[in-house]
Parts: sequence; structure tokens; C-alpha cells
Amino acid sequence: MIDKIKSKAEEYFPEIQAIRHHIHANPELSFEEYKTAEFISSKLTEYGIEHETGVAGTGVIGLIKGKNPDKKCIALRADMDALPIQEANDVAYKSKNDGVMHACGHDVHSSCLLGVAKILHELRDEWEGTVKLIFQQGEEKHPGGASLLIKAGVLENPKPEAIFALHVYPHMPSGTVGFRAGQYMASTDEVYITINGKGGHAALPHKAIDPIAIGAQVITGLQQIVSRKGNPITPTVLSFCKIESGFTTNVIPDKLELWGTLRTMNEEWRAEAHRLIKEFTTKTCEAYGATAEINIPTGHASLFNDPEVTANAESWAKAFLGDDNVKTLDIRMTGEDFSFYTLHMPGCFFRLGTNKNDEDFTASVHNAHFNIDEEALKTGVGTMSWIAVNALMS
Repeated sequence: MIDKIKSKAEEYFPEIQAIRHHIHANPELSFEEYKTAEFISSKLTEYGIEHETGVAGTGVIGLIKGKNPDKKCIALRADMDALPIQEANDVAYKSKNDGVMHACGHDVHSSCLLGVAKILHELRDEWEGTVKLIFQQGEEKHPGGASLLIKAGVLENPKPEAIFALHVYPHMPSGTVGFRAGQYMASTDEVYITINGKGGHAALPHKAIDPIAIGAQVITGLQQIVSRKGNPITPTVLSFCKIESGFTTNVIPDKLELWGTLRTMNEEWRAEAHRLIKEFTTKTCEAYGATAEINIPTGHASLFNDPEVTANAESWAKAFLGDDNVKTLDIRMTGEDFSFYTLHMPGCFFRLGTNKNDEDFTASVHNAHFNIDEEALKTGVGTMSWIAVNALMS
């Protein structure tokens, strides 16, 4: 079976590459993936795979049934959305949509899953069970497309026993994959703070309530929440990335807005940090005569890879690629809404190396120069297909 999958991954490489080029050239933002979903649906129809479109908006859900389809079901997930970034690459398949780019590799993920779907469908007489294909919208934007698909019933009828997904990783060369069992990625919450003061002349600060000066106190003080209230062995990041206030040199403005992100790997501390941020900000503003509006919408949970499922997937990857091409990943403070699925069932989120000899294609994700060594498509399609077959048959 390994040889068959490798042969088909090689045979279909030009098609998967062309699919990736099409999706990359026509990126769509989160929850706006209408043409992407239509294109994916057209490929599934071409392959003869039953599927449903328009799930929770733009989601596409397919089913591939092998022998004895009721025996077991697993799910494979790929995200479809792009980012609001102007592409800087000079390639034939460069984004045609100004200010929108597949800078996080979701074009790769969807292309790989289409390749996997084609292979598994053609080999369906050689494995047992059912594979649920989840082409997911809105991974990059709150509240996360995964949460909406789950509410729409994507994990039912049939109910998967485990779920798998891959993600590009420019820090490893193509031909490799990486795994980490247990805690892998952080929870991600957005933090929005508006400080309402009282505007006035800059030369008469005692007649005003300066939201900028108060905001400076809030930003620096909140860092103490992380460093002095949180357990130092619990990974936590609080970063403010947007400050907006004022419009000239001699006018104290009425308000200041802060936008930021809170990330951690402990759910109890996460809730406590929310409370402390609100309490500190409110009391600091009150001390200076200002008021605060604070909104911390709950985002993704921290991502936990099931130890048994991940250990199995890693061993299958080693059998497919060789031990030297399977790496151990470090914990990351980035987030992924795949974590919503793993709250309901065991899952494994693994990485696909995409650079070339650690020299080319090393730009980070969410960067205008991000691109991949497309040989990685063969690795992604082949490894995911092999993991799926083994997960069903184990």
C-alpha cells in the first residue's frame, strides 16, 4: 500500500500543483470563501466523491466510503481562507486579489486534502471504514470556522473517532513532517480596550483626563499581570499590537483604543487572566478619572494532540518517509482553531516541512513573501493518505 500511495502521489503531483496554483491565485478572506468552496466542490464532483456544500456558510464536507463503511470513521481537515496581506512574490500564480494572499498555506492544505481524497477514493476497495473530508472556512478569524461547523453537526452522521490535519512549516525542509504529542499550541483571545477620558488643550493637562497617559500605565501595568500573577512555568503572552488615539500635536483626545492578544496553555489561568485584565484596567482608569470599556471575546482553546493518536500517526509517518524525515516539534504560542475539534475527539495536528534545503522558501507564515517548495505537496498528500488508511484499519 505504501508503494501504491507514493506512486499515485507522484502521478497526481502536476494536478495537485495546478490546484494549488489556482487556489493561491484566487484567495478569499475568512468566511468569504465562496469561489474557493465552489472550486473544491467541482474537484470532488470530478473525482466522484459525495459531498455537501454551504455548510455553516462556505464549508464543504465530503465522504469517502471504503469496504464495510460503518466499521469506523475518521476525519481529515483542511482550511480554505486567506489573509489580508498584499503578496510580494513574483510568481505566475501570484494573487489576483489586491490585499489578499494565501500567506499561511491554506491553499496547500486544501490542495493536499484534494489529493488525499482522490487517492483514497481510487483505493477505496483496499481499506475499510469511512473518511470524512472537512474543507473548513474562517480559520484565521474569530470565532473560528471550526466552531461553526461543529455547531452545524459536522462531527455527527457519521461521527469520527479521530481527526487529523496538516499545516505548512517553513522551518523544516520539504520531505519532512513534524509531530508533538500533548500540549502543542496556545489558546488565543483577542483583547479590546477603550479608555474614555476628557479632551482638552495639551498645554492645560490639569483641565483634561488624558487617555494616552492612562493607556501607557495600563499597557505597562498589564505586563505585570503576566509576570507576577501567572505561574512562571505556564506559557503566557500578552501583546498589544494596535494603539489608536489623537489627531494632532496640541490636543489631548477624548479616548484611546488598545487592541491585543492573550495566549496561554492553561484554561484556569486563562479565565483568571481575563478577570485580572478587566479589574486592573478598570481600577487604573478610575484612579485617573477615566472609564474603560473592555471586551475579551473567547477565542480558540489551546491545542492538545492526543498522545496515543499522535504516537500512532508519527510511527506511520516514519514507516512512510523514514525515521530521519520525521521531526519532533517545539511548543508554540501561535493558535489554531483545530483545537475546537480536539475538545470533542482525539486528534493529531502535524506539520509539513515546506522550505528547500533550509535556504529557500524560509519566509515565515503571515509574511508577504511566504511560499513553498512544491515538492512538499507530494509529502503532504502521501503521508496524510497513509495515516488515514492506517487510522481506519487499526
